[in-house]
Amino acid sequence: MTTLGFIQNIGGGSLVVIILVVILLFGAKRIPELARGLGRGIKEFKDATKEIQDDIEDGIKGDSKKKS
Repeated sequence: MTTLGFIQNIGGGSLVVIILVVILLFGAKRIPELARGLGRGIKEFKDATKEIQDDIEDGIKGDSKKKS
């Protein structure tokens, strides 16, 4: 399992400070919008990677049928 270098050194207190800074910068009303946008972006990325993976698997299956 790989992690980013800076994530493994973050403790509970640091997370609280980071969350407070985010709330101060963006405001409590804006955070749900940001989270929704981030969620949509992650979903689109996963869908795109799944589609590419399916295309590759179909190509491999098509190649094996041609050889038979």
